[in-house]
Amino acid sequence: MIHEYNIRVLPEVAANEQRLKTYLVHEKGLDERTLNAIRILKRSIDARQRTVFVNLTIRAYVNEVPKDDEYRHTDYPNVEGRPQVIVVGAGPGGLFAALRLIELGLRPVVVERGKNVRERKKDLAQISRTQAVDPESNYSFGEGGAGAYSDGKLYTRSKKRGNVEKILHVFCQHGASTSILVDAHPHIGTDKLPRVIENMRTTILRCGGEVHFQTRMEALIIEGDEVKGIETHTGQTFLGPVILATGHSARDVYRRLAADGVEMEAKGIAVGVRLEHPAALIDRIQYHNREGRGKYLPAAEYSFVTQVEGRGVYSFCMCPGGFIVPAASGPEQIVVNGMSPSNRSSRWSNSGMVVEIRPEDLNNEELGMKNEEFSGMSEENSSFRPEGTILHSSLNMLSFQEHLERLCWQQGNRRQTAPAQRMADFVNRRLSADLPESSYAPGLIASPLHFWLPPFIADRLTQSFRQFGRQAHGFLTNEAVMIAVETRTSAPVRIVRSRDTLQHVRLRGLFPCGEGAGYAGGIVSAGVDGERCAEAVAKYCRTK
Repeated sequence: MIHEYNIRVLPEVAANEQRLKTYLVHEKGLDERTLNAIRILKRSIDARQRTVFVNLTIRAYVNEVPKDDEYRHTDYPNVEGRPQVIVVGAGPGGLFAALRLIELGLRPVVVERGKNVRERKKDLAQISRTQAVDPESNYSFGEGGAGAYSDGKLYTRSKKRGNVEKILHVFCQHGASTSILVDAHPHIGTDKLPRVIENMRTTILRCGGEVHFQTRMEALIIEGDEVKGIETHTGQTFLGPVILATGHSARDVYRRLAADGVEMEAKGIAVGVRLEHPAALIDRIQYHNREGRGKYLPAAEYSFVTQVEGRGVYSFCMCPGGFIVPAASGPEQIVVNGMSPSNRSSRWSNSGMVVEIRPEDLNNEELGMKNEEFSGMSEENSSFRPEGTILHSSLNMLSFQEHLERLCWQQGNRRQTAPAQRMADFVNRRLSADLPESSYAPGLIASPLHFWLPPFIADRLTQSFRQFGRQAHGFLTNEAVMIAVETRTSAPVRIVRSRDTLQHVRLRGLFPCGEGAGYAGGIVSAGVDGERCAEAVAKYCRTK
């Protein structure tokens, strides 16, 4: 017989299988001699009170043994000789689209501008050593996309968009720990995710698909109102319907689409900083214990959200026991992001602290969007900005991102050295005389963020930090450092597509996909959208 129980236990009980069995025997009246196995189905930590508990959903096997695997397998058939579909981008949107295409009997041809996930790692290491960013191989471009080396968190609120559980099970089938099926905030870890991505590529190739690295899409092949394929910078042409999953940093793709008259629209984003505390301090605050997390609890997480003058301010992509990384994707940019290894064992914890910005806010002088401040931007960039003003064109939010990243680069001595300020100094509008030790490898330089960040952002961050400090005593402290600038929270553009067919509103055979197209906000939601686009392509192919 199989029983399921929802229980609430102390961390030391939750961490030990034998103690859990003993708990079930005593509290649920089970016979220890017949309790053959237990399986944890769901796990979350409740740290709202001084005593921390772990909430568990447990399946108990009485006079039975587990017969099924912990995850559901997906069958991937051989698709050699089947109709081909071009998938541009090997991030989560593109990879899950490719795998779903195979399920549906179509042959994916994946075209990725960057390198494979292992070769890519070498280029990431060079950023700290040489202070230079390879524009084709960095934290945004390459196999696995922006998530491969920036944490691998799998939590999503996008439950209504598609089958989230399917995405997690596919990850497990390709080598991820089955703990991601259990934890309330699942996490693979930057150290483990590359192997999972390699296994996904192996599945695509084994089934007859193709994967082309260091192959950048240069143009869509358009005949009338239909996309027939793509041209690449290598001179190769790939024919078939196109799933466009290029990620939120493919600015050259956005500009090419705009030049070709492809319908897009500016989309709201959130902009701010990375805030880094000592992990031990966050543990003490969140677990209400001077001793911190102790032996049985993981590095503590936090989540803050508020409204300031009509705009949301919130923590984003919180990385307990993690690192801050240089996430620029081109020259003359500083962009920061966070990541954590699977064991979340570093001495620091960080998160983005960002302010919501909507397209209509670009008319607000507080954002600092004055024409002269764009003087350093390239002619290519400024050509999309009407003379004398900033209108709500599809690329204006992108231009604002670039403006902040370039400003940050200038403040950082035109290197990847990031401008930074102690948290309490920022709130009190003081320049930091020195900076604490940080996980950010390229190094920090003291800078008055309160002075040069647009007031629209700086003032809202200041008010929010005061509120968060009241909510969590000790959070607002000079032990914490703010590192600028966090701009790549989501795509600044939405490529307009039909709600019913997921095709572009005008171009048949073009399926804008995932975070870069403006329809996802993380690894899992991008994977879900990739599967949906694959299913839409299958329907499209059947009608031709």
